[in-house]
Parts: sequence; structure tokens; C-alpha cells
Amino acid sequence: MAIQIGKSKVQMLYDACHDVFGKMELPTSKEIQWLKNVLDAFEAVDVGVDDFGWPGSPASGSQGLSNGLICGLGVSEITYIHIHECDNFSIGVFCFPAGERLPLHDHPGMTVFSKLLYGSVYIKSFDWVKMETSCFGKVGLARTVVDGIFSAPCEPSILFPRGGGNIHSFTALTPCAILDVLSPPYSAELGRPSTYYSEFPLPSLPGYTVLEEKDLPSDLVVRGAPYLGPPVITRGYTVPVLENKQSFLQTREGELSREDPKL
Repeated sequence: MAIQIGKSKVQMLYDACHDVFGKMELPTSKEIQWLKNVLDAFEAVDVGVDDFGWPGSPASGSQGLSNGLICGLGVSEITYIHIHECDNFSIGVFCFPAGERLPLHDHPGMTVFSKLLYGSVYIKSFDWVKMETSCFGKVGLARTVVDGIFSAPCEPSILFPRGGGNIHSFTALTPCAILDVLSPPYSAELGRPSTYYSEFPLPSLPGYTVLEEKDLPSDLVVRGAPYLGPPVITRGYTVPVLENKQSFLQTREGELSREDPKL
């Protein structure tokens, strides 16, 4: 599980995810730490994002690109960069402008690794203490796991199906970007939809709150952007950057506006 010289970081991440999540058993603690170490080495440029270029600056080109990269600091809406998805895992990047918020949502039956690439973000997360499902959706008592501000560089975070803050929200305090690995990916057909929640704090019970399922927020907009980082060689064939971009635009164009964010 050592770092392999000559491979791009995103290729090493894909290989690690394929090895860890491509088998019919839960990851071991050693494998979890391995993936965490691989993620911890990432910078924005490793996934085709320029965290310093602003639109209109001398280094910036047209169409929001900077030096041939996505101009991360210049995005005006939450933007998702799709890198890879298969039955077992997905890899992608969320770029946030300052002030934007990804509302409280869950990750049913999923393990999620998140690496803050640049900027500062306020994170609040919960785990269920007791949850019930009614005709109105999910509702129950939840315990606060995280309630704080994180600034890059910082260690990757990990959440599990029943622990680590499986229900969370992100509020960008500055322009920021988060590299995400989800296993398995969201799938409404397979019982893994993304569900959103309203929070009702309990003043008499600090550290706990009532969460109630709600509809997808009408004002939530997540735009798509092509992956412009190093090509990823998947098991069996190579997916060049251009093909990634074409596939992304063909299959995701128009779908990421108010789509369930995969974070």
C-alpha cells in the first residue's frame, strides 16, 4: 500500500478505491487509513482545479479556465466536477463560492471520504440516536458529531453508515473545494437516495436535535464542470480527459441543476 512513483495522485486514488471497495467485504482499518493517506496528499491542481486564478486575471483564459484548469476561486455557484463513478465508488470535486451552502443531507449505507483542498468551510454533522419513518418521511433524535470551522490544509474526514456524522451540511466561509469519495455511490434504485433534513435544536438537551425529512430545497443549484485533471486509467481501459469531458457533458448536462448533491 505504498505510494507508487510515476502515477498521478488521482490515478493512485482510483487504484486504491478499486482495491478497497471492489471486494465483497468491508474495508479494514488498515485500508481505511491507506485511503486517508492517499487523499491527504491531494492539492487542487491534482484534480484540474486552480485555487488561485480569478476570471479576468492575466493567468485566466476564457470559459472560467485558468492555465487550462477550472478556475476554482471564480465559480459563482456550487460546481461539481465528476471524475469517476462505478457500481462500487465515485470520485468527484465540489467547488464552492463564499457563502454558498450544501444543506443537511445523509449518505444511506455509505462510507464517505472528504478532503478540503483549499479555503475554509463550516461543517455541521449528526448521527441518528433514534429514527422513525412515517408517511411524511424520516424523523428522529440525532446527536451532534461535528460543529465547527475547518481550514485547509487539514486531514481528510471519514464518515460511516452509522457513525462519524453521516448526516451533514457544508457552508463555505471562503471559496473552497472538497474532494469526495463515496462508497457505494448514491442510487435511488438501490435504496440509497439523498435525503434532506430540517434541524430543530433542543435547548433543554444540548448536543442533540430533532431532524425531519424535507423536500429538495428549491433554491439549491449545483452546476456541472468537466474534469480537466490527469487522465484516469480504469481497470480494462483508459479514460482520457477529453473523453471524460464529452461523457460528462452528454450524460450530466442539465441534470446537475437542483440535482441531489453527491457529498
